Amino acid sequence: MPPGRTSRALAALLIAFAALPAAGEAGAPPVIPREVLFGNPERTMPTISPDGARLAWLAPDERNVEQVFVQVIGEPKSKAVTADRKRGIRNYLWAEDDRTLLYLQDVEGDENFHLYGVDLDTHNIRDFTPFQGVRVEQVWVSPKIPDSIFVSLNLRDRRLFDVYAVDLRTGAVSLDTENPGDVVRWTATDDLEVRAAEAEMPDGSTEIRYRRSPSAAFTVLAKAPFGDELRCLDFTADGRRVYLRSSAGANTVRVVSKDLLSGAERVVAQNADVDAGPVQLHPRRHVVEAVDFPAGRQSWTIVDATVKADFEGLRRLSGGDFTVVSRDRADKTWIVSFNEDKGSRRFYSWDRAARKGTLLFVQQPRLEGLALAPMKPVTFESRDGLVVHGYLTLPVGAPPKGLPLVLFVHGGPWHRDAWGFNPTVQWLANRGYAVLQVNFRGSTGYGKKFLNAGNKQWGKKMHEDLVDAVRWAVKEGYADPAKVAVYGGSYGGYAALAGVAFTPEVFRCAVDLVGPSNLLTLLASLPPYWEPLRAQFHQRVGDPKKDDTLLFEASPLHKAEAIKAPVLIGQGANDPRVKVAESEQIVAAIQKNGGAVTYVLYPDEGHGFARPENRVDFTSRAEAFLAECLGGRLEPLQGERIPGSSAQVKVVKAKATQP
Repeated sequence: MPPGRTSRALAALLIAFAALPAAGEAGAPPVIPREVLFGNPERTMPTISPDGARLAWLAPDERNVEQVFVQVIGEPKSKAVTADRKRGIRNYLWAEDDRTLLYLQDVEGDENFHLYGVDLDTHNIRDFTPFQGVRVEQVWVSPKIPDSIFVSLNLRDRRLFDVYAVDLRTGAVSLDTENPGDVVRWTATDDLEVRAAEAEMPDGSTEIRYRRSPSAAFTVLAKAPFGDELRCLDFTADGRRVYLRSSAGANTVRVVSKDLLSGAERVVAQNADVDAGPVQLHPRRHVVEAVDFPAGRQSWTIVDATVKADFEGLRRLSGGDFTVVSRDRADKTWIVSFNEDKGSRRFYSWDRAARKGTLLFVQQPRLEGLALAPMKPVTFESRDGLVVHGYLTLPVGAPPKGLPLVLFVHGGPWHRDAWGFNPTVQWLANRGYAVLQVNFRGSTGYGKKFLNAGNKQWGKKMHEDLVDAVRWAVKEGYADPAKVAVYGGSYGGYAALAGVAFTPEVFRCAVDLVGPSNLLTLLASLPPYWEPLRAQFHQRVGDPKKDDTLLFEASPLHKAEAIKAPVLIGQGANDPRVKVAESEQIVAAIQKNGGAVTYVLYPDEGHGFARPENRVDFTSRAEAFLAECLGGRLEPLQGERIPGSSAQVKVVKAKATQP
């Protein structure tokens, strides 16, 4: 079987299954197999080597484990250069020596990522950070010093990340810059010199510190109180200015440049309505080329005129939202990703001289030609007058009225939903559900007032925004109020538990994936390397010493007696962020109070499911669960679990109520 491709027999089976008509639903499209949506992509994440000679990408091998494949451009053959045995590679990058490919991997979801290197000449693989219980956080490469890299590691102190130099030829690791105790992020130059540090202060404020040379002391360059964003992006090529993301003096996050001598600032790009999103920086010239200000969809603001014609050409190339994901050292070739709502991600090679794009591949070609649902940006007003943004996806072929609704809540919560292809959304819509995604208060992207309106509002106004969204969907006629489910992961998992605990009259059932159930135990068990961020958690979620009553009342665990709707919970045993105890204690509480809960534990996973067998397994269980609760369409699970999945299942049935 060719690497990255489904066997012919399985492919034929999937095609035959997808072609079957949906029973009782003449207008509905065929059921899309879960394996197509949640299995490994055929190919993804292409990058070009710095010298422009090779192309790399991720693809599954003959065991269905994602590896890094490399091809010499212009030659037909490609080869897997990694040999991961189980979890698959998800993140990699090129070193600047034109022969080393770097990748990250953890152990069964513990998030203690090691940095590995593949020598493409000798095919040797080396663990550059072979330290047990230690995590790689940042990686820097430089064309000026191609045989060396910088990494940040919590080797000396598990709470803090220092910067280390790594020799690619010998593997030697040496300490370069020690963390004073409060730095959460570093910025290095092309000379591999650490010049800036972002520190979190005990009161939740942020400092950007700067030093002129590695031997100089750090001094405070910029400060921002809690509630403002302040991040260092890069230094200019001449070393005289620094680019920052900053909301100081404005409601929304802008990109600014700051003079390192005078301290004078000037705005590079801004938008009064939404925060700056992705910033495209030239990796060699160190100038801001463009800034995305996404509202409903992507909206690039061109800063550097040299890329204007490229962006105009890319807009004509595809109807999706695009991002430049890689470029060669000469800046002649870009690798560009296009994201659509109704189709798989597509990757192009862009010739800057010819202004011409060439399709490299489609991430999941088995989605081509399938009836996928459009994602529509929507807004509504919360009960206290905030304008809340979100996305509504309706099932293809169904009248847009009185549908069963799944409220799909994003994680973070300091994150946001965005327009584009989402396998969970398409899966739910294909099964017959309207899908509502909400950027509730506390979400990023809509200014600091909106973000900070969510401070200490877990289970309160943040939850009210979600309930208001459901009521909006019902009022507009999209949703059947008797058939509403809440589904989410991480914070979204918390929101799912909160939904059936705090507003049981709204939700028919809940699906919680790695969500916390008790905010007090969550805050007591944060990973040690989040220690410098603890003040931020106390400001945004609550301080256990000062806000214990608030945190207690906002914890679904302490309202478990109100949970009468059935609940499905998925958890990774090695999750370092939301420990397994968060799921186990709510399962025990629901059981004690006579409720119904199905608990699925995956011993080889962490915060979310990396292995496709486990992703497909959990979605198959969620699909059967939702079908039973809301009546949607179903692709039956064959057997007790998906082959290769590690699922361990506990089913607690509801106790019969006394007459």
